[in-house]
Amino acid sequence: MKHLILSLSLLVAGIFPGSNRSFEDYIQNIPGSDLSIEMIAIEGGTFQMGSTEKPDEQPIHEVTLSPFWMAKYETTWNLYKLYRDGNINSSQPETLEGTDVKIKVDGVSRATAPYVDMSFGMGTDGYPAIGVTQLAATKFCEWLSAMTGHFYRLPTEAEWEYAAKAGTTTAYSFGDEDSDIDTYAWHKGNSEDAYHQVGLKEPNPWGLYDMHGNIAEWTLDAYAETYDASQTENPWIIPTKTYPRVVRGGSWVDEPKALRSSARKASNKSWKKRDPQIPKSLWWHTDAPFVGFRIVRPMEAPPEAEQKKYWGY
Repeated sequence: MKHLILSLSLLVAGIFPGSNRSFEDYIQNIPGSDLSIEMIAIEGGTFQMGSTEKPDEQPIHEVTLSPFWMAKYETTWNLYKLYRDGNINSSQPETLEGTDVKIKVDGVSRATAPYVDMSFGMGTDGYPAIGVTQLAATKFCEWLSAMTGHFYRLPTEAEWEYAAKAGTTTAYSFGDEDSDIDTYAWHKGNSEDAYHQVGLKEPNPWGLYDMHGNIAEWTLDAYAETYDASQTENPWIIPTKTYPRVVRGGSWVDEPKALRSSARKASNKSWKKRDPQIPKSLWWHTDAPFVGFRIVRPMEAPPEAEQKKYWGY
């Protein structure tokens, strides 16, 4: 299934179609394991980003995005542990499935083991990986790219909101009111103080699960208190410092308003408050058991020389 919001200007410009690459939903198998990632095709288009609800969601402005695939589900512990533990690093295929990325998997930095159980006893099998830093999430993407030859990364903030809205113009992908939120999301009022396995609630109109709630999700962007409305095509605020950076979607600890499609949250140093290490870990947010991520793959991968900037270099 493909999801279409295409402006006439995009069709004329040839942003899509115009590639020989197939653009359909697909399943990314992980070499050397029995795990896979379902990827949903999100056709490029133009939408109104932001809202009038909060100052940092303004100004509402028009944004145009190129096509990309987004993971159907949040990244689970099952998947993240393949990367973190390095159990299959030696099984990188001699011939990769894709041709966009040409790096060796043993050259990808791997997250160090946490000093505590980062699931905090809430479960790991089928549950989203939590407490990971943005760097850790980007390195997972680099590792997956090395294993497959396809270029994977975190979504930009604009891509995330576009996919969350899924063609809607309401506060949530299911409407303006939160009366039906229990059908679509885990939040403070129904989570029973824990996150949940991915995909248990109803998906949004484009088939993406848990875009509202369960865990907040990393984007690539640095956080700014307002939007720069002049950035209208594939915008990305490249971080120049560790804090603050943007997570989206709200989580199991949040009230419903924080789960709106346009709602934003900024990372901060308190997310490592209880980390006893000096310096504090690059990989884990000990005090953010509500933060995880999902991945995207742009239809057109960037040139090899530009790929590393998406992976925390």
